[in-house]
Amino acid sequence: MEDKTMPTTRSSDFEHAIHSANIWLKAVAEALGTDDRHFAHRVLRTWLHTLRDRLTVEVSAHLAAQLPELLRGAYYDGWTPSSVPIKYDIDGYVNRFVQEAKVDAEDVPKMAAAVTTVVRDHVSPGTLESALEQLPNDICALLLQPA
Repeated sequence: MEDKTMPTTRSSDFEHAIHSANIWLKAVAEALGTDDRHFAHRVLRTWLHTLRDRLTVEVSAHLAAQLPELLRGAYYDGWTPSSVPIKYDIDGYVNRFVQEAKVDAEDVPKMAAAVTTVVRDHVSPGTLESALEQLPNDICALLLQPA
């Protein structure tokens, strides 16, 4: 009799995916000055979404390929490729960040810059810069300010 059960995925595959995501979350939490990984995840996810929706599909997919598997899922969650790039200015960026991350507007510049630094440290050279080239100067300046 033929075994029709699905092949099992090695637990080490899942452990690696979790480990990779945790490396990023730990770095974000440290950059934000918190031990709260849930908060760090919410801020990182918001940063990813606010950038993703401002990019073309090609550049967005290139950036996503650099993300750990579990964070790539968060990156693509809720994405509508047919409606990007969404044009918004610095106020639109900050307002969206506030709503999605559930933070105060005055905290957005520091948080966004902190996450930018972490992402830059974890992706291949030039990847983040290619994405940032698609942003208006004021949003790019916000993301690149010293954390």
